[in-house]
Amino acid sequence: MIEGVKHIVAVASGKGGVGKSTVTVNLALAMAAEGYRVGLLDADIYGPSQAQMLGIGEGVRPQQAGENQFQPLEAHGIQAMSMAFMVDINEPMVWRGPMVAGAFQQMLNQTAWNDLDYLFIDMPPGTGDIQLTLAQKVPVSGAVIVTTPQDIALLDARKGIEMFRKVNVPVLGVVENMSLHVCSECGHSEPIFGAGGGERIAAQYETRLLGQLPLTLSIREQSDSGRPTVISDPDSEAAATFRNMSRAVVEGVAGQQPQGPSISFGD
Repeated sequence: MIEGVKHIVAVASGKGGVGKSTVTVNLALAMAAEGYRVGLLDADIYGPSQAQMLGIGEGVRPQQAGENQFQPLEAHGIQAMSMAFMVDINEPMVWRGPMVAGAFQQMLNQTAWNDLDYLFIDMPPGTGDIQLTLAQKVPVSGAVIVTTPQDIALLDARKGIEMFRKVNVPVLGVVENMSLHVCSECGHSEPIFGAGGGERIAAQYETRLLGQLPLTLSIREQSDSGRPTVISDPDSEAAATFRNMSRAVVEGVAGQQPQGPSISFGD
């Protein structure tokens, strides 16, 4: 186990651009609003975004805790760690896979997490080095898969589910993002990315459809401003959906036993 952490939940997509980071930060904040102690690790080394989403300003650095650890930064009641706290935000991370995996392990293990009930890991897109490191080194309580309804996103979501199953990490459920667009002028609703994709993939893999989120300007603006929906508009329908999804994650984790590393993928 990771010191100071009871449960680890990985949030993955298999594909970029489906709103995974927005879902992750709102899930974490929703769970904190339920009274749990929550942390968030931004594992996207090449393109960290959680610093901005949490409203943590550029240049803010974590304080050292002992010889080999750093204190996580805190925002909106949750503990956070990201590569964005370590380097200049405009500096590209031109690193090979082993360096990326090493940086992920350092952030995970050398952060002085303080008595967390849940640590959410915002995974990078794909099924590469960080995913393999997570599978081999970290006891993960469960994974959440984020997708949009369109077929091309579902293809990659399936790969994400298959990957977690191969490494014996329980898939807690699927979040369908951008499921419906409602016109702010006339109220007309339209499933511009298709309909029912999240439900179909959840049924195919005998897992749970945790929730469906609309494609709305407000969710994007709130995340960009550093005050995600659960914080900035707690009475909204979207915030209620995030809270319901967080409760479903708690239920799912309670029904699972954390799994240890079990696969090499050829190392």
